[in-house]
Amino acid sequence: MTSLVLFYLAGTLTLGGAVGVVGTRNIVHAALFLLASLMGVAGIYLLVFAEFLALVQVLIYGGAIVIVVLFALMLTRLQEFRGSMENRQWPVAVVAAVVLFGVIAAAIVRTGTPAGLERQGPGVQDIGTALFTQWAIPFEVASVLLLVALIGAIVIARAGGRD
Repeated sequence: MTSLVLFYLAGTLTLGGAVGVVGTRNIVHAALFLLASLMGVAGIYLLVFAEFLALVQVLIYGGAIVIVVLFALMLTRLQEFRGSMENRQWPVAVVAAVVLFGVIAAAIVRTGTPAGLERQGPGVQDIGTALFTQWAIPFEVASVLLLVALIGAIVIARAGGRD
C-alpha cells in the first residue's frame, strides 16, 4: 500500500512538473519545473528497484542538464518568451492528447498489475565494483578525455575574449 501511495506521489510530481514546463511563461520557472519532473521520474525508478538509474537520473539530468539550462538562461538574460503564444491547432492537440490518454489507460487496465516486484540484475554496489576493478582503465581514460575537453573549452573561451 505504501509503495502505491509513493508511486502516485512520484507520478503526480512528474506530471505536474511536465505541465508546469509547458504552461509557464517564465523560462527559469520552466527549468525548475523540469527539475521537479525529473526528480519524480527518479522516484519511480527507485520504486521499481532501479537504484542505479535513479542515481543517474538525479546526477545527470537533475544535476547537470538542468544546471546547464539555468546557466544558459542566466547568460542570455532572457526572462520570458516574448513571442506570440497563439495557436489555432490547439483543438486538434487536445483531441490527440485525450485519445492518447485513452489508449494508454486502456492498455494499463487490460494488462493489470504484477503480483510483486523483485530486484533483478546487478545493484549499485555490483556496478561500482565492476566499474573500479574490471573497467578501471576505460573509466580513467574517459575521465582524462573529459578533463582534456574541459581544459580545451576553457582555453578556447579565454582566447575568444581577447579578439
